[in-house]
Amino acid sequence: MTSQTAQRFSLVADIGGTNTRVALAQGAVLREASIKRFRNADYPGLETILRHYLEAEGTPDCAGVCVAAAGPVAHGVATMTNLDWTIDGATLTRATGAGLVAILNDLQAQGHALGHIPAQNLRPVIAGGEADPRAAKLVIGVGTGFNAAPVHETPWGRVVAASECGHVNMPVRSALDLKLAHFVETAHGFPGVEDVLSGRGLERLFAFVSVEAGAPAERGAAQIMDGLEAENGAGLSTETARLFVRLLGAEAGNLALTHLPFGGVFLCGGVARAMAPYLGAMGFEAAFRDKGRFAGFMQNFPVSVIEDDYAALTGCAVYLDQGAKG
Repeated sequence: MTSQTAQRFSLVADIGGTNTRVALAQGAVLREASIKRFRNADYPGLETILRHYLEAEGTPDCAGVCVAAAGPVAHGVATMTNLDWTIDGATLTRATGAGLVAILNDLQAQGHALGHIPAQNLRPVIAGGEADPRAAKLVIGVGTGFNAAPVHETPWGRVVAASECGHVNMPVRSALDLKLAHFVETAHGFPGVEDVLSGRGLERLFAFVSVEAGAPAERGAAQIMDGLEAENGAGLSTETARLFVRLLGAEAGNLALTHLPFGGVFLCGGVARAMAPYLGAMGFEAAFRDKGRFAGFMQNFPVSVIEDDYAALTGCAVYLDQGAKG
């Protein structure tokens, strides 16, 4: 590899609460063979991961680096929500030597990936109306945590606004939901969306459902999904999944009315992908459209699940290729 060739590469990373994915990109295109996954618990911080990755790749000369972090980014510094890491530009420069450095919230990266994800990696959930590619879009991440980001096309390029909407109040539609809110607020004194719509949220929902059934129990998220497949439509895991899907539909509908994403709503994240086969049968659409006199209006918003595990990496590559703007 010549120095001239190496200068065309960028380093991109997607830092979740559990794993970090790293890859090289040429322009807006990932080099799929370069994608590697690292377990965060095995490393003291991101800098060590990036150094390890670059050494394994033959120390390519990176022109730019962009990382997507699962947590708020303020003044160029990312604070991970579910991991004790803080990431800043100096960290990325030390690790890579890149001249162009950018840090995005993970949902912002997903937003920049829209339009660059193959159609076969988008699973339709609600057909909705004909999506306008120039209209606002919305990405909703459901994984280790919960968050969402609106995507806007402007004459100056795409703008993806950051948020931390996973920490607003969970949706309450019924007396049972209110009871659930009191049940989950014991985690840290507030019943947030993420407390019910995330991997750990799924576990809290199972605990709640089991208590309501008079048989208190605990299960991990993977066990719940395994139980869902084994129960054949009846059991605590199935009841938990139905509750999860209803709450997800309600919150996605709330966010759709907030941002008016006529260009489409896109669900992403490991839990969203795991739940995708069940959304139709378990009432996601009914909960999404359960907005009183605005129920008919909700048909304007098509909903899909992003089944591309590397979409955030693509979004980072696109962002760098566009000059790290927006």
